[in-house]
Amino acid sequence: MHLLLTNDDGIFAPGLQWLAEAALAQGHKVTIAAPSSQQSATSHRLTLTTSVMAREYAFPGAQAYAIDGSPVDCVRVGQYLAEGTVDFCIAGINEGENIGTALYYSGTAAAAREAAMLNIPSIAVSIGVGADREMHLNLANFALEVMQLLNDKPLPRLTFANINAKALAPHDLKGPRICPISDSFYLDRYERRTNPRGVPYFWIEAGEQIEPAKPGTDVDLCSKGYITCTFVGGFSDNNHLFEGMLGRQEG
Repeated sequence: MHLLLTNDDGIFAPGLQWLAEAALAQGHKVTIAAPSSQQSATSHRLTLTTSVMAREYAFPGAQAYAIDGSPVDCVRVGQYLAEGTVDFCIAGINEGENIGTALYYSGTAAAAREAAMLNIPSIAVSIGVGADREMHLNLANFALEVMQLLNDKPLPRLTFANINAKALAPHDLKGPRICPISDSFYLDRYERRTNPRGVPYFWIEAGEQIEPAKPGTDVDLCSKGYITCTFVGGFSDNNHLFEGMLGRQEG
């Protein structure tokens, strides 16, 4: 298969390079289009008012480019840079889990979502901070296994698979679980400071404290050592909750 690999940690991130290594070892054709700089928490940002530069990047066995843009830009531009049709897109392996409400902020998830919007089946893959090469390769091979399974059960449009694991040795990880997204939100606060000219500025506090997660959700299961897999759907609404609120609808 011809794989388009991207991420939000940047072209130099070890997680991306180990993912490419695993894909190449399985005989896949690999095109890499990844940000030239760190793009974490950029969500679904798309560059509109400036040009998007693409520079070739040396990567043994793969066609690779460093893109001066967001992860979403990388997927869109990556289609043009790839030699031949792209069969599948994998975003990652991200440093730090992208579970629960992190999916709203994640550039990694946004890249997979963009691919899904472009009718390219996709997976977002993330692992806990501090994971070593063995942990990354284990999760990369699991993601590639899921990719092969999806050949027999295609993803609906706008849907991508979101895979996460803690930074644990393969023998310490529990089995994979398909699970819902947690709605527990971040509890981060900002520290207010004042610069020498008397102008206030803010730093977000270190750490990622969140509300308690409901049992069986991705945040809960990932914290317990499971590999979590969630099939993140497309656009939805809650119109049924507000039927009649605006009165009689004409036409």
